[in-house]
Amino acid sequence: MTALSFETFPPKSLDAAFHLWDTVQVLNPLNPRFISVTYGAGGSTQALTQEAAQTLRKTSGLPVAAHLTCTGQSKGQVLETANRFAKSGITEILALRGDPAGGNTFKSHPDGYANSIELVKALADLGKFNIRVGAYPESHPDAASMDQNIDWLKAKIDAGASEAITQFFFEADNFLRFRDACANAGIDAPITPGILPISNWKRAKVFAEQCGTPIKVVTATAFDRAERENRADLFALTFCSDLCDTLMSEGVSALHFYTLNRPDLTLKVCRALGLVPVANIRNVA
Repeated sequence: MTALSFETFPPKSLDAAFHLWDTVQVLNPLNPRFISVTYGAGGSTQALTQEAAQTLRKTSGLPVAAHLTCTGQSKGQVLETANRFAKSGITEILALRGDPAGGNTFKSHPDGYANSIELVKALADLGKFNIRVGAYPESHPDAASMDQNIDWLKAKIDAGASEAITQFFFEADNFLRFRDACANAGIDAPITPGILPISNWKRAKVFAEQCGTPIKVVTATAFDRAERENRADLFALTFCSDLCDTLMSEGVSALHFYTLNRPDLTLKVCRALGLVPVANIRNVA
């Protein structure tokens, strides 16, 4: 069975908090290996992330992975946050450099970690966490080349990370080429593809532009046509299911879904792929 994990973001209102709870309840029956909670640009949702992660861990019964970045914070502040996570029982961390607020160029805090490699090493030295990192199958926007992009990932793994989760992508071949290149570079840690089920095509295009994720003309044309013909939901389900099916047929053993706190399409994709738990009927009779 393919392992599943799901990304959520912390709520900023009471209604959003209930929506997050509903999201987790919808996805809980899929037996995810963890639910992750994002960290806003510039650490803007630091307190919300901590509260949401701690609440989910207490109430959902699921493993929770908290995002942690070093943008705009001193080393002491980052480690203080990390230790609070550990004290509350959260030992899964997705360690990221993070994006500066307002879309500015990244600049490390004068007393902070210069990059994600330093952050991973510091967290690993604490000895309290299972650390995951980000990966970029179509290269990080700041990388000079794909080789540099892969070298950077290897350095993060060597610093103490156990797994990488990729940025979302639209073409399975791009991920598969990246996976093979990483293996050739000596990276033996699992590389899990990040999947974005597209419930809102306009919003997805904005995300893609912000992340530097390329979209083929044929893909954009197909989504645009589906919207004009009022079959966007069906096309999105088919597109995402086909993407995941291709990855699974090529040996991918885990999928990480970016849910945007909208679980319905993710659930439908998992059902289409047959990734549903087997009911326990021992006590039914």
